[in-house]
Amino acid sequence: MTVPPSLVEASESLKVFPLPSAVLLPHSVLPLHIFEPRYRELVRDALAGDQVMALAQLAPGWEPSYAGRPALQPLMCAGLIVWHEVLENGRYNILLQGVCRARLVSELPAERLYRQVRVELLPDFPYEGPEEEQLRQAVFELAGRVPPSFSEGLLPAVARASGGTLADVVAAAIIPEPERRQELLAELDVRKRLDAVTGEVGELMARLQPVKPTGPLN
Repeated sequence: MTVPPSLVEASESLKVFPLPSAVLLPHSVLPLHIFEPRYRELVRDALAGDQVMALAQLAPGWEPSYAGRPALQPLMCAGLIVWHEVLENGRYNILLQGVCRARLVSELPAERLYRQVRVELLPDFPYEGPEEEQLRQAVFELAGRVPPSFSEGLLPAVARASGGTLADVVAAAIIPEPERRQELLAELDVRKRLDAVTGEVGELMARLQPVKPTGPLN
């Protein structure tokens, strides 16, 4: 995976938005409503520059100190703002596209309302193995148990993706829980990540019944 030069440059002072309720995965897009003053400033500065920012989870026990600078989980996702809408009172709606995993190295001194960190970017290495086809087959089987509106968007992406990208695309589509998404974000071994997401697809299928045909059978 080739990391865009803008992310490489930003890795020394990466703008970070800690959000306990959501986890961004590479190769997925997350809609966000930005209303806190410190994150309105973050988005404003990002839009005026390279459009780069990261989404991060807070370490357990963050609740009493959310207004300050509670500890961050070490693995986060760096991404690009690919669309934005300016609202009244300086708020924003944005679409943040995940690009690359990043490991926290250090937090920079507070110079802005928002937080900035130095990170090590962690792009996936190319990978080929039987786990890819196993995950694809599991997703094709899942498509027979979910409404077409869901599978129509997922199947073309699964057909094109490979390696770690394949695992991330599927995980972003089927796993809503932030805790589990963070676990997969932190899994740097592509083979293990593919296996884990295949297991998640299997568990989802076990909870679903096949969708009944709505048209004529012949």
